[in-house]
Amino acid sequence: MARPLAKTLDRGVLPSLLGYVLRRTQSAVFADFAATFARAGEALTPGEFGLLVLVDRNAGLSQMALARALGIDRSTLVPILNRLQARSLVVRRASPTDGRTHALGLTPAGAAALARFARLVSAHETRIAAGLSTAETRKLIELLEKVRDRSRA
Repeated sequence: MARPLAKTLDRGVLPSLLGYVLRRTQSAVFADFAATFARAGEALTPGEFGLLVLVDRNAGLSQMALARALGIDRSTLVPILNRLQARSLVVRRASPTDGRTHALGLTPAGAAALARFARLVSAHETRIAAGLSTAETRKLIELLEKVRDRSRA
């Protein structure tokens, strides 16, 4: 029979580990993102939002360039693009400069959806950063980018 958890769980060294704290924070932030979209009757992941922003801001972006920008494998990207294309948000066209690749773009429905999604993300960001000043938010982003860049080295 499993023992019930103590009222205060001893996490040992875990709270002092950057990776542990980052992962728990990511889980909480992603849960808030999902709840924000669910309340609005929308379905989107943070990764899909990032993909839509990149495609919107970089007309004709190739799948390979998009995968690199998102930091994912092409094999991971393709099913995501397939889902977004099935929802009529993204379109793949033959690249005008390289017949072996696709140029990505948003459909008119995708552009309209992205505008709705951006408003939801803005509300989500305001909520998760509510305990931080603007300067603290900027500093946190700077520090996290520093950790990310160092981790890639």
